[in-house]
Amino acid sequence: MQFGIFTVGDVTTDPTTGRTPTEHERIKAQVEIAKKAEEVGLDVVAVGQHHNPPFVASSPTTTMAWIAAQTERIILSTSTTLITTTDPVRIAEDYGTLQHLTDGRMDLMLGRGNTGPVYPWFGKDIREGVNLAIENYALLQRLWREDVVDWEGRFRTPLQGFTATPRPLDGVPPFVWHGSIRSPEIAEQAAYYGDGFFHNHIFWPASHTRQMVELYRRRFEHYGHGSADQAIVGLGGQVFMRKNSQDAVREFRPYFDNAPVYGHGPSLEDFTSQTPLTVGSPQEVIERTLGFREYAGDYQRQLFLMDHAGLPLKTVLEQLDLLGEEVVPVLRQEFAALRPAHVPDAPTHAGLVAA
Repeated sequence: MQFGIFTVGDVTTDPTTGRTPTEHERIKAQVEIAKKAEEVGLDVVAVGQHHNPPFVASSPTTTMAWIAAQTERIILSTSTTLITTTDPVRIAEDYGTLQHLTDGRMDLMLGRGNTGPVYPWFGKDIREGVNLAIENYALLQRLWREDVVDWEGRFRTPLQGFTATPRPLDGVPPFVWHGSIRSPEIAEQAAYYGDGFFHNHIFWPASHTRQMVELYRRRFEHYGHGSADQAIVGLGGQVFMRKNSQDAVREFRPYFDNAPVYGHGPSLEDFTSQTPLTVGSPQEVIERTLGFREYAGDYQRQLFLMDHAGLPLKTVLEQLDLLGEEVVPVLRQEFAALRPAHVPDAPTHAGLVAA
């Protein structure tokens, strides 16, 4: 099982100091966080894609390449790559290049995106979001798997005798996850292709996650890719830790109360009881995370959101120390002991080549 972190690259004011980091500071911080993640033994770091303030994640492949150049082992991924507003040819070539530069140490997560104003900026209509995701991914599949492509669709100019370059490393395209917060269409798309399904697993209760993952597993089996429990599943999550649970709650509360997404809404106590957000000690994070298996089954990738809501870089790095030193080693051992032998490992380039 793979453990790691994901970020959306938000630029948020620290509510305890009133200071807002600059875009330069935030971009650089993402790199430092990724390097720290590798240092403490995590497996994956995923960066977001947004094209509007308050985010600095407009060019994920650039950020991933820079991180890859300064690391040796950690897998680079996305959270997410916008399949609706990014040209599939651009995705095929950008991520194909990145696959070579990293020697296969990368994959990507595709998603529709939920920021409405972005669609017209790229000449798209949000009302066509599902159709865009379906058509664009069908083309991306062909671009990576066929040397010469003739293609015509609704949303971009036709292709005649087109070859996307470079060709995939070792003849194997990057592994694709399909990421979603609440879209059954994305789960269906992942199942149709036999790809991985990643549930955001932050804003919704466990019952919703269960429904989405079970839908994907049923459809994965329906399309003949294997049994339902062999489907490739990833989950997100949010944690904030201190050695003492009360210290964690006290320190995190102002960040929660003023967070751009859930701030000024439910109380911290209500949110932690109704969603996977865990604020407490490392042991509480371990116990809560192990509980995800009860409704998601055996799964392959667990990513935590750590750098959000205005948390300063120093605090995020401290969180990663706790995650890497006290939480993940226990989770690795416990999840490995529980997983049946027929459930596949997390996908890697080496594993895909061997298969």
